[in-house]
Amino acid sequence: MATSGVAAPAIWVSSASLSWGEVYLGSTARGLCCLSLPGADPAAFETWFVKKFGRGRGSWLEPATGSLAAALHEHAIAQLEEYFAGRRREFNLPLDLSAGTPFQQAVWTALLGIPYGQTWSYRQVAEAVGRPRAARAVGQANRANPVPIIVPCHRVIGADGSLRGYGGGLPLEIRLLRLEGADAGVTGRSSK
Repeated sequence: MATSGVAAPAIWVSSASLSWGEVYLGSTARGLCCLSLPGADPAAFETWFVKKFGRGRGSWLEPATGSLAAALHEHAIAQLEEYFAGRRREFNLPLDLSAGTPFQQAVWTALLGIPYGQTWSYRQVAEAVGRPRAARAVGQANRANPVPIIVPCHRVIGADGSLRGYGGGLPLEIRLLRLEGADAGVTGRSSK
């Protein structure tokens, strides 16, 4: 959304069919700013995108073809496929997480520090961002994560090892955790 007469930055978008399903990617000049979970419904992703970025379709939304964004998207797609095949443990991509609040950005940065194959509780993440009593707010920040998988919100579970919910559903979260070998102690039950 434009403010004070300043045009909103361009967001380049693309989609790709991966081994785990279709994904949608978006990036700004600063880096990857959004990623759908595999198999996301295109209409649901567009609704989420408009809500998250506060804008509908327009000239700022451009296909990522023949641009630096296209190269970034190609790298992201290749790294996601390597991850899904069990050959990648870390992503090496520039990210633009500026659409979040300062607290959300702090949580997302903390999530990037959770090692592959490990899980943290919401409280551990809250402690990592210096807000030990903000476990529920961490859950809300996870829910708002615009770059899931790459910013590994799936690695955050309840203190008792239970899964508390995941944007792509608990079966996808379980699948991601098992891919990483982190299923020990993950019960697959929800406390909701």
